[in-house]
Amino acid sequence: MKFSIILIIFFFLFVFPIIAFGDLRVGFYSSSCPRAEEIVRQVVQRNFNRDRSVTAALLRMHFHDCFVRGCDASILIDIRKGNSSEKAAGANGTVRGFELIDEAKRMLERACPSTVSCADIISLATRDSVSMAGGPRYDIATGRRDGLVSRASEVNLPGPGSSVSQALQVFTQNGMSLDQMVALMGAHTVGVAHCSFFRARLSDPNMDPGLQATLGRICRPSGRDPTVFLDQNTSFAFDNQFYNQILLKKGVLFIDQQLALDPSSRGLVSTFAQDDDGFRRSFVDAIVKMGTIGILAGSEGEIRRNCRVFNTP
Repeated sequence: MKFSIILIIFFFLFVFPIIAFGDLRVGFYSSSCPRAEEIVRQVVQRNFNRDRSVTAALLRMHFHDCFVRGCDASILIDIRKGNSSEKAAGANGTVRGFELIDEAKRMLERACPSTVSCADIISLATRDSVSMAGGPRYDIATGRRDGLVSRASEVNLPGPGSSVSQALQVFTQNGMSLDQMVALMGAHTVGVAHCSFFRARLSDPNMDPGLQATLGRICRPSGRDPTVFLDQNTSFAFDNQFYNQILLKKGVLFIDQQLALDPSSRGLVSTFAQDDDGFRRSFVDAIVKMGTIGILAGSEGEIRRNCRVFNTP
């Protein structure tokens, strides 16, 4: 009898694992707001149908949120008199997708007032947009709460001109490994960058001459700051082609190209370039882990009624 019980427990733990991270769990809103994930998905789908670049926008927003105070939606707070929020930081000047989060929040407030956090909306919307771009579909544990602080002075993110070691320092400070960093950087397969982020690379001998010429033409007009795709091959598809591109010296950003040149990360780049399934698995592991950084749960923080402002006491 005791042996049978052990077998049953083993079956449920390993065949149907319970996915949970501390106070987060998959299906957190199954009772309090059963349609929460469906509502977010519908909003993302409408936006994706109009503009497939929302995947890149949401991935960047999610990263920029989690790597400052943790995944607490502090990046969504508007700049107001007396509050220089994270949006005021230079690194966040080109972050976009806020209107999509607003739309999802309005619908959720009508369906389930003061129930679903803005932090969870960012995580869920990012997950859904990755799937819509052809990337992996993965479960997200929810239950995050929204932060009560947002300061531009706290934004310290690896930039486009960072070396691998400089970027890794920020990742390790947030409990993430080199493997996870390289996998997350694969999100650049659907990304874009403004010319101002890489103009210095246009004379770099580590850039493919053909790409240099192309980028030079795009970035030549004065008074403008156009964007270019970071993956020049399959620009809107979530796949492993980014890694193949940087192995060919077609990395647009300095940090991207350094991933393929630095001895510490070059092997991982080659592995992901050859194994799309392996990249997808590693990406899921990395983005799920990222989504647990510095979370607020239980009675911490709040559930904002408007993602752009803290609740009135």
